[in-house]
Amino acid sequence: MSRRLLFVLGTRPEAIKLAPIVHGFRQYRDEFEVRVCATAQHRGLLDQVLAVFEIRPDYDLDLMRPEQSLFESTTRILAGLERVLDDARPAMVFVQGDTTTTFCGALAGFYRGVPVGHVEAGLRTRDLRQPFPEEMNRVLASRLAALHFAATEGAAANLRAEAVPPDRIVVTGNPGIDAVLYVRDGLQAGRLSAASLPEFDPRRKTIAVTAHRRESFGEGFERICRALAELARRADVQIVYPVHPNPNVRKPVDRHLSGLPNVALVEPLDYITFVDLMRRAWLVLTDSGGVQEEGPSLGKPILVMREKTERPEAVEAGTVRLVGTDPGRIVAEAVRLLEDTTAYEAMARVHNPYGDGRAAPRIIAATRSFLSK
Repeated sequence: MSRRLLFVLGTRPEAIKLAPIVHGFRQYRDEFEVRVCATAQHRGLLDQVLAVFEIRPDYDLDLMRPEQSLFESTTRILAGLERVLDDARPAMVFVQGDTTTTFCGALAGFYRGVPVGHVEAGLRTRDLRQPFPEEMNRVLASRLAALHFAATEGAAANLRAEAVPPDRIVVTGNPGIDAVLYVRDGLQAGRLSAASLPEFDPRRKTIAVTAHRRESFGEGFERICRALAELARRADVQIVYPVHPNPNVRKPVDRHLSGLPNVALVEPLDYITFVDLMRRAWLVLTDSGGVQEEGPSLGKPILVMREKTERPEAVEAGTVRLVGTDPGRIVAEAVRLLEDTTAYEAMARVHNPYGDGRAAPRIIAATRSFLSK
């Protein structure tokens, strides 16, 4: 009799990083039955990725509400997962990363006495307010999980320092790298096609931008937008910014950047098109954790518009640099990469400490071993 596995996901990054594992387990149909639950914490962005990877949720809680608070989303997700677990009765629950869905999925599994596998476990800033609420979500998921899939040895060391049993920690690499390499290779080979992007002027260097973190809402986004507006005044730059639908992001972006020359504000891109944008860009300005991992695989320098990161490995490797939200620092670091060839090439070398594209098979092997005990 096959054992049932339940994957709980709610946002685009979760879907990207869990998709290779879902597909991997589905190759063991005699051993496992895979079910997927979408909380739809982020509705449209999630659906784009599920379509790319041809995953149809078995359960769709459809819980997204306009401007929902953390209190509202947490209570709705947890209540919805109670019904899902009652129906699915899984042998193991998988969650990924640090979202509200991650925490609720881990807590729901714990309440039902079902072992939880935490993908991308062990990342830490050791500041519960940065990123908020993601750092606390990760810490709590670690206390609830039975099996920890750490992307790097550094993340595994964090878990061991928190007294997680070493035999419950597996260093696997990050399955997000599995996903981005699959898409990159498909684009290069013509197996995959991206949607149209704004026309690229060959005389200008493209800066791809993503920014949406909750801790930057308010003055942080005002500063980010002022920096982008200053960069847009350069004749050698074009900025492409897929704008997150959250009004805390969209309002300041529209106020500062709408209508500026050399700035293309576009709707959120599907995953294939976003990878295409990154691989065609000169550099990437972001506050995204996933982009910090994906960019080095594409040979792109990444400037991170956050004060702290739970992903120090790429900073240490020299492919990622923290610049915070200070406009002067953002502009200065971007200009250095636009004008200094040596500095650019030092960051653009393809070196990814987060994995080799084989994380999903390692996670599957560790799960099979764990459940056979």
